[in-house]
Amino acid sequence: MADQPKTVQENRWQRLREYTDARIGLGRSGISLPTQHHLDFQLAHAAARDAVKRPIDWRELDAVMQASGVPALALHSQAEDRNQYLQRPDLGRKLNADSAQQLMRWREQHGAPQVVIVIADGLSSTAVEVQAPKMVQQLLPDIAQLNVQTALLCRVDQGRVAIGDDIAERTGADHLVLLVGERPGLSSPDSLGIYYTFHAGQDSSDADRNCVSNIRPAGLAFAEASRRLCWLMREAAKLGYSGVKLKDDSASDILEAPTHNNFLVPKADG
Repeated sequence: MADQPKTVQENRWQRLREYTDARIGLGRSGISLPTQHHLDFQLAHAAARDAVKRPIDWRELDAVMQASGVPALALHSQAEDRNQYLQRPDLGRKLNADSAQQLMRWREQHGAPQVVIVIADGLSSTAVEVQAPKMVQQLLPDIAQLNVQTALLCRVDQGRVAIGDDIAERTGADHLVLLVGERPGLSSPDSLGIYYTFHAGQDSSDADRNCVSNIRPAGLAFAEASRRLCWLMREAAKLGYSGVKLKDDSASDILEAPTHNNFLVPKADG
């Protein structure tokens, strides 16, 4: 009996799929995608939409912040709800009046902190719910080793990246560390980003920030993200600035470490 023709025509790039989450080498059925890959795409698209639109559940992060012993505030942007947040990006960049008053009272009582960590939902509630609690737990002891005090944790409903500048100016913090849910992709609806700014203020721009991106189990590990951030904080404190002028050479710390074996780096004699 003659071999039956395959329903799905395989793609020669298919073997590369083990190295990437990108949709390559999916094959075809006639002129269309195979049904399974079509359904996978629809599921990924739904997960990305949910990450953007689903209201965030702060309970796990609130528990982590409370257990940390670091003072924490729950703040809100000027965007009243998710629909307004998506339609009016400008409102997600500023605190509402009640939150601004909270920060003013806190500073009057405690003074300006050295470091403020801000967690904003951004464009992925999934990322913040899943990754932010673990990232905060990693960051707090690592930052403490820099001999600076994390005096304040803030979590912000309906907040965008620039809302950190508003918070930093109102608190007078030297270092702003902002964790935010990144815009979801079709293979990464749960990616967290960290934006770091030295002496941030409401006149800060994207050029003043450094970004550590794609923090998630399938991307950048929490420990590595924290190591890169701490390197940026040390260098910014030395140089007096962050952003595009501060080149991220954090990898050099690994290459130069005496316990690191790298075939590109000759071993020291003896």
